[in-house]
Amino acid sequence: MLTRYAIFEGRLVPGTEQDFRRAVIDRLVPMWRQFPCQTGLRITFGMERDEGAPEYPLILAITYPDRATMLAALDHPVRLESRAATQAAIAGRFEGRIHHHVTEMLDFPA
Repeated sequence: MLTRYAIFEGRLVPGTEQDFRRAVIDRLVPMWRQFPCQTGLRITFGMERDEGAPEYPLILAITYPDRATMLAALDHPVRLESRAATQAAIAGRFEGRIHHHVTEMLDFPA
């Protein structure tokens, strides 16, 4: 399985934290859930970090069974719509950059 992360590196504009969360949960998660053939979607909101560590107010993780499925999802029209919706949702709330990482997941249950 592969997980593709969208890492929001930067900071939230002070006073917009709750608006940012609402925009992500109410507007973006429904779109991200429409990405075809994904097997899991997780979002995490940053709370604490080590002194000097970069700030990640949001990390999105979408899991796919394989690379071909992930690439097909990235070409799907809903992804293009979600990119525009993401830019609208973060405008005035988030200052920074978004970068993506693909990882291979190995699962070791407790």
